[in-house]
Amino acid sequence: METSSSPICGLWIDDEGLAHVSVAKADGSREERVETLRPFTWFSEPPADVSVAGVETEQLKGEGVYSHLAHAETLAAHENFYALLKTAGVSADTIRPLENAFLLQRRERLFRELSFAQVRRCQFDIETGSSEEGRFSDASKAGDRVLAIGLQFGARQRLLVLEAMTDEAEKKLLLEFNAVLLAEDPDVIEGHNLFKFDFDYLRQRAKRLKVACAWGRFGQKATFRNSRLKVAERWVDFPRCDLPGRTVIDTYLLVQMYDITTREMTSYGLKDVAVYFGITSEDAAESGGRTYLAGDKIHAAFQQDREAFLAYLADDLRETKGIADLLLPTYFEQTKTFPILLQDATLRGTTAKIDLLFLEEYYHARQACPSPAEVAPFEGGYTRSFKEGVFKHVLHFDVASLYPSLLLQIARNPRNDSLGVFIPLLSRLREYRLKFKQLARTAETEELRAEYQARQTNFKILINSFYGYLGFANARFGDGELAAEVTRRGRELLQALIDEFARHGCTILEADTDGIYLSSEEFFDRPEELLAKVEAVLPKGIELEYDGRYTAMFCYKAKNYALYDGTKLTIRGSALRSRGIEPYLKKISDRLIRFLVGAETESPLVLVEDFRRRIAERSASVAELAKSEVLSSNPDAYERAMNEGGKPRRASAEAALQLTPRPRMGERVAYYITAKAKGKTSDWQRAKPVALYDAANAPYDPQYYLDKLDDWIERYGVFLGVSAPKEQGEFSLE
Repeated sequence: METSSSPICGLWIDDEGLAHVSVAKADGSREERVETLRPFTWFSEPPADVSVAGVETEQLKGEGVYSHLAHAETLAAHENFYALLKTAGVSADTIRPLENAFLLQRRERLFRELSFAQVRRCQFDIETGSSEEGRFSDASKAGDRVLAIGLQFGARQRLLVLEAMTDEAEKKLLLEFNAVLLAEDPDVIEGHNLFKFDFDYLRQRAKRLKVACAWGRFGQKATFRNSRLKVAERWVDFPRCDLPGRTVIDTYLLVQMYDITTREMTSYGLKDVAVYFGITSEDAAESGGRTYLAGDKIHAAFQQDREAFLAYLADDLRETKGIADLLLPTYFEQTKTFPILLQDATLRGTTAKIDLLFLEEYYHARQACPSPAEVAPFEGGYTRSFKEGVFKHVLHFDVASLYPSLLLQIARNPRNDSLGVFIPLLSRLREYRLKFKQLARTAETEELRAEYQARQTNFKILINSFYGYLGFANARFGDGELAAEVTRRGRELLQALIDEFARHGCTILEADTDGIYLSSEEFFDRPEELLAKVEAVLPKGIELEYDGRYTAMFCYKAKNYALYDGTKLTIRGSALRSRGIEPYLKKISDRLIRFLVGAETESPLVLVEDFRRRIAERSASVAELAKSEVLSSNPDAYERAMNEGGKPRRASAEAALQLTPRPRMGERVAYYITAKAKGKTSDWQRAKPVALYDAANAPYDPQYYLDKLDDWIERYGVFLGVSAPKEQGEFSLE
């Protein structure tokens, strides 16, 4: 089966099983077409009485739990057959969403042959107002409204503004939004926190005013459902919005996915993220070059300073585009690799994506499919901190794509990969990566270099994920024994490198899986010479790379260190850069690190004493002291569990229960600790949201925050030559 050569920019399967496709024409316009999908399901040996009219079955080649394949003429027939299999206790597996099945069945890819610049993108943001002065807007309140809807298409901005504070005017605004989307017909709609706020707010207002959320293609309305996303060790709840034929991109979620590896960001808010990425300079943020409005002041600005209000909205659109420009291209390139929708590419894990690649090969080869393999625990990569303190003349070397290279060296497919696609596919993807890596360096234009860089980054992430896939319990082609063999060889290889570096007089500081930090005054200015001396110990096919040098490195403990190259400071590890730490302690810790590596001359002890004085006299602001934590569960669920005798109590969750409306799981709650009262001594009993701070009736507890300063000195004072104070304000020199 093949579609036309025109690239697919939008895809939706309707309830009848028809595929509605939006394709890109040569002139940049979009054309809608209707094509067919033959729904299919893999299943094990069926009972004789399981049959449905319009469903054809066939036995597959090779061995595997899913030894049969069914194709249906209609979606209804497919669903009936699938239900019968389940009722009969037959193991069955199908692909959801159906759009992915369509792409897999036709070996088709979204946006094939299109560059990122050719995608029709729309940045989107709304501003809302409250009927009560100084309050935050609430979509459930009749008098709270959408004040403006900002849309950006390339360099063009469309700012739709409420004409009057009436239902009729707001309804007109929502209908105008529908009309603009229909006329502009974007492939992708991007916004920052648009799932939890913008689209959810519009949905509630549209329902109240009886306006259809006609934001999709093919005359379709938006659909909403509760969803969750795993971000590292935590879950984020959000009301997902799907637009048939369009992609919805929430940069708020993309930023959190990005920060899994860097762990550098202290806030995911639009303004802070824009400064972090350099989209808005810190100078602009501080000098007024970017318009800022507090959330509870937006309505007042709308009424009294319309110019500032619109400038604020325009800046939000500009920053949203800047963030998407940086983070979206890698996911965009994934749609050219995987049979997957762009929205799913941003919201689904790598294991599910790799499974689709393998399933595509098995489907077209008519090969029986295995069920996910059981994976026993195995030892991981080499991780060790060798030194503690501050070191100069630091060099970093790492092994290029260590685990993929070892997999290719071992050249063994997972034990249940009967078709033998794992290693050939990994080899092919590695070749693609090297090709685009070279093109990213040599392409003639900046636009092409950026596109090729996004492609090589995509392939780098993908091939590095093949090893992780092997050890994942739900991976269909997982193989714990093969994964363990890879890590064993990786540990041996890294140890050999460490021994060789040490033999050449280097001081080893930190080693982590595939990289080594070391100190060497002799080779600091000629790292390539050291590289040439050491790489001889590597086996064929494994490459060591010089990855940078630093004037100083602060080693705290394994995977927690700071690097300074004379200009830029890079901090790694949650112990040194925790988003949950109180702001005043973070400020002191940042000063400590900068002082130790030579980026700043004033000792952090000066700052410690300043905070000690201001906290004692309660002149420090609550914002400087309040802790901010991400909710690991929904407040309602937490409350039910506690009422039933559940444990443990958590201060952030207790603070969340005091807020109206209550935040969702995955959102941040800032809280402070009030003074001790009779029967209330634990943190969770004294936690109060910063939003409800009451300096007169519920002030913060100075002693609580002074004790934390003492704890800080006890932890970090050794690097400054002091020990914990015997009494407040006294340090003991060691």
